[in-house]
Amino acid sequence: MATTKQARYRVDGMDCAACATKIDTAVRRIPGVSDVSVSVTAGTMTVKHDGSGDLSQIETKVAGLGYSASPMGEKAAAPKPAATKDDHAGHDHGDYAGHDHTDHEGGHATAEAEGLHGHDHGPSTGPWWQSKKGRLTIACGAALVAAFLIGRLAPPIAPYSFIAAMLVGLIPIARRAVVAALSGTPFSIEMLMTIAVVGAVFINAGEEAATVVFLFLIGELLEGVAAGRARASIQSLTALVPKTALLEENGQTREVPAESVAVGAIILVRPGDRMPADGVIIAGDSSIDESPVTGESVPVRKGVDASVFAGTVNSDAALRVRVTAAASDNTIARVVKLVEEAQESKAPTERFIDRFSRWYTPGVVAVAALVAIVPPMLFGGVWGDWIYKGLAILLIGCPCALVISTPAAIAASLATGARRGLLLKGGAVLENLRTITAVAFDKTGTLTEGKPKVTDVVGFAKPAAEVARLAAALETGSSHPIAVAILGHAASSKIPVPQAVNLQAHGGKGVTGTVDGVDIFFGSPKSADERIALTSAQTAQITALNDDGKTVSVLIAGQEIAGLIAVRDEPRADAVAGLKALTDAGIKTVMLTGDNSRTAKGIGKALGIEVRADLLPQDKQRIVAELKAEGYKVAKVGDGINDAPALAAADFGIAMGGGTDVALETADAAALHGRVGDVATMIELSKRTMANIRQNITMALGLKAVFLVTTILGLTGLWPAILADTGATVLVTLNALRLLAAPKPGAV
Repeated sequence: MATTKQARYRVDGMDCAACATKIDTAVRRIPGVSDVSVSVTAGTMTVKHDGSGDLSQIETKVAGLGYSASPMGEKAAAPKPAATKDDHAGHDHGDYAGHDHTDHEGGHATAEAEGLHGHDHGPSTGPWWQSKKGRLTIACGAALVAAFLIGRLAPPIAPYSFIAAMLVGLIPIARRAVVAALSGTPFSIEMLMTIAVVGAVFINAGEEAATVVFLFLIGELLEGVAAGRARASIQSLTALVPKTALLEENGQTREVPAESVAVGAIILVRPGDRMPADGVIIAGDSSIDESPVTGESVPVRKGVDASVFAGTVNSDAALRVRVTAAASDNTIARVVKLVEEAQESKAPTERFIDRFSRWYTPGVVAVAALVAIVPPMLFGGVWGDWIYKGLAILLIGCPCALVISTPAAIAASLATGARRGLLLKGGAVLENLRTITAVAFDKTGTLTEGKPKVTDVVGFAKPAAEVARLAAALETGSSHPIAVAILGHAASSKIPVPQAVNLQAHGGKGVTGTVDGVDIFFGSPKSADERIALTSAQTAQITALNDDGKTVSVLIAGQEIAGLIAVRDEPRADAVAGLKALTDAGIKTVMLTGDNSRTAKGIGKALGIEVRADLLPQDKQRIVAELKAEGYKVAKVGDGINDAPALAAADFGIAMGGGTDVALETADAAALHGRVGDVATMIELSKRTMANIRQNITMALGLKAVFLVTTILGLTGLWPAILADTGATVLVTLNALRLLAAPKPGAV
């Protein structure tokens, strides 16, 4: 069996739904091609093929249609590997939002738009009047004005002057119509336009024909400008990344192109500078303004070992950063690439409209022919009048507005989501997220931060500060999550940490050592009780802390119970509000975790969420299946790697803090910045998008219906008919662009 391969192309000059349809139809006819996905907004095309055909034909075929296609790379399409990771249990906390980027084939997703080529609806760069289509529209308008002046000065030659003005714009349109017909798209907008205009000339309506061509060109130009806004909304993200970086080598700092900085290199980021790459801070502490990428208005304080993202702004102190991703694979480049790929994936509504339009357009041609022929032949109507009406119906029936109604809204919403770190894998996911009625959350790293923090320091025989000081001395050098939490607490509290000697770890029990000449033990309450009996009051306090989901360690100094320290993997800052947003929307929420019941219930109580604990991966899968059997539409939210069976069983898999490649590739959607509230935001975005699509379809069909009736009644003619098409297309596109409005964090 032949391996299916995939090739991606950047397509220039494509700014309307008709463009995508013609390219799709033509490329599918090339031997060896099995599937084609075209994104108007992203300006990209993905071609699946078996490798037997000559791929150079693709570029030739697209060029023949009046566009240009350039390869973005090629790769074999292989099944996604099963995601596996140990279950989160107890307090084995890891960094589930790391950025271990691997190289992606397929070229740089942020390639700048090239020059204007072929079927150029609007400018990609520069003012509209410098584009090829802009110049043609101006020339056609000037010719029309000249024809009117000639008609006033020399009425006998007026008809010929209008025909000449019409030909200025019609010849390029007719040429595209012929090429499209030969490539498998006989009922293109250009073909309907050509037939209508030529027919108008034959019934002595040359003045209207010239006006219609000019209005058509204006409509196309407006479509291009509007579509360009949607495309720019994503591509503008790439402008956030600076062009240069300060590279540190051999103790010296020099400025180099940002794209040349290799993974592992050390860069200096000065106060006020943007991060030129994804990386990890190795020296320094500063507030990072992440609003350009995440939309969050409050800067985030970050220090050593914290991850930073390309395009964010370093506010108040110099940072040394170790680069973790190449320029072509940083967070912004990956977001742009994933969104472009998602735009190529059609939503169910879009696929239905595409199928509908294949029958709709020939149907319009048939209706127009019947309107032009039947009344004169059977009812004695005037041939000229009814042919005129039939030609107008051809223009009214053009499906551009209807076909663009869904992809325009989908593209705008995908762009809006991406700007907030919400990646949705295509129109189908975006359209169906609104149906979610239950959300099952993983705990560690999803509802919680994924690393324990000190919550309580209690002094018994020693003051609390002394308990923290002695415990930190024993934990110095340890990488255990509890040790890291205690050392972090000591550092933030500015507690000096003395040196410990004779350190010895006792597996499963604790650690011993000598500090300031005193023998110290720090470990589990059970092990401490075996050394020195705990009082009933101390035991009661430990039990109360455990009931809150906290892990307690007891400190013994000499022959005294000095005190205790409790740690817990704390809930994310927005977890309560995020869960409330879901429940307020009538969505059931449940926590599925491998943690012990006591720990899980402590977190669940704080968050107000139903808890199912002590679960193995197969248990989580079973619970998801049970929810589906009860009639729920279930989303499973986790890190995108863990709990693969549950993610597979759910209707939707959502990766929380999905910075890793596997997370982004296996989930249906990803909340890159780890906000629990982003799940509700995704669902609300889906609802808004579908409402926008319904509005677009209503406008597209409603305008056509109105003008169809008025045309048959003789109230409107050719030029209002073309406005019904191009005007509806522009209105639909502008309505979709309302979805680009930047939402506040936590809302859409």
